[in-house]
Amino acid sequence: MQLPGTSQAALAEQMAELAELSRTAGAEVVATDVQRRTQVEPALFIGKGKVEELREAKNEVGYDILICNEDLSPRQQRNLERELRLRVVDRTELILDIFAQHARTREGRLQVESAQLHHLLPRLVGAYDYHRQVGGIGTRGGPGEQQIEVERRRIRRRLKDLERELEQVRNQREQQRASRRGSDLQTVAIVGYTNAGKSTLLNALTKAGVRAENKLFATLDPTTRRLRVASGRELLLTDTVGFIQKLPTDLVAAFRATLEEVTYADVVLEVVDASATAVLDHVSTVDEVLADLGAGAKPRVVALNKIDLLGPAGLRRIVQELRRRYPDAVAISAENRTGLEGLLEALDSASRPDLVEVELLVPYGGESILSDLRAIGGLERTVYEEAGTRAWGWVPRQALARFERYRVGQVAR
Repeated sequence: MQLPGTSQAALAEQMAELAELSRTAGAEVVATDVQRRTQVEPALFIGKGKVEELREAKNEVGYDILICNEDLSPRQQRNLERELRLRVVDRTELILDIFAQHARTREGRLQVESAQLHHLLPRLVGAYDYHRQVGGIGTRGGPGEQQIEVERRRIRRRLKDLERELEQVRNQREQQRASRRGSDLQTVAIVGYTNAGKSTLLNALTKAGVRAENKLFATLDPTTRRLRVASGRELLLTDTVGFIQKLPTDLVAAFRATLEEVTYADVVLEVVDASATAVLDHVSTVDEVLADLGAGAKPRVVALNKIDLLGPAGLRRIVQELRRRYPDAVAISAENRTGLEGLLEALDSASRPDLVEVELLVPYGGESILSDLRAIGGLERTVYEEAGTRAWGWVPRQALARFERYRVGQVAR
């Protein structure tokens, strides 16, 4: 539905994204339709005349599921299903279905099931008609046909169990974060619109071997790998779930532990699909999500990905437009591994906001401390003296205690 304030270009991009989401969920898109209204119809979401048009199109085209780009109230969804006598799925339900298909780890499956049940609970009335028995999009992983009150109690009990299990997951993830913080390595969280190429970039930089496909939400589960930058320092690089316009609230709540990787990171690496038609809308969505997570002010490196898909004129136009917004953005192709050296330099620079210059004198036999210096900070040069190895470099301020016994100079940077 096109409401006032939505441009034609934005609407076309939204419908194209909805079609791609539908195909990702396993549907074949046979037709699309838009209704322009000044306000939503409370009972049906769309007008009665449009419902009649859809009923006629059902006979002509033969579609068996209707997918709406907006979220429907339980009443609107139920009324539309009764009027059209077919399955009606809203945007949230569609995305939940995709997540149900792609969740691989125990954590991911728990998060998706929790979001699905929260979405289903207010929709139980009339939820077990004939169309619920056929399965398909929006029903994967959902409960079977039972009496509504019995089912409500079962869902609430299951949600309590899921919350306990997810709390354990959150505790485990916090322990993992604490362990990473204990290593004194700077952390980088990869973020971006879904299908921007985050997993492909993680693989290109670290040989992580994570699943990477040309599909929306191909990967849901975060992966952390070590990354060595040009100076010899090591960073911890974590992939995160892709963002999307109107990301369902239930999913944001369920994937809180995963999204918190961004809030705990020292640096945010934003991957932008420079070849996307609506690239400016995508970066705006990412900015909004980062702001909502409280990570909008973190040091950020922007990688303009998929430049190999742009012609010379298109590349110049898009890159110039994006660089007005992100002056230090780095143009790359994760697929072809081009521009990665510049990206590593940018990550090295951005992850040095609070480094301290140190001069160390390390007795012979204790050179392992220099390996630590190289890994978590930087080793500029060394000189071999009678008393040991004199070294100059940089370390994060929070890691100074580890090197204190060897320090012979204290020059703050």
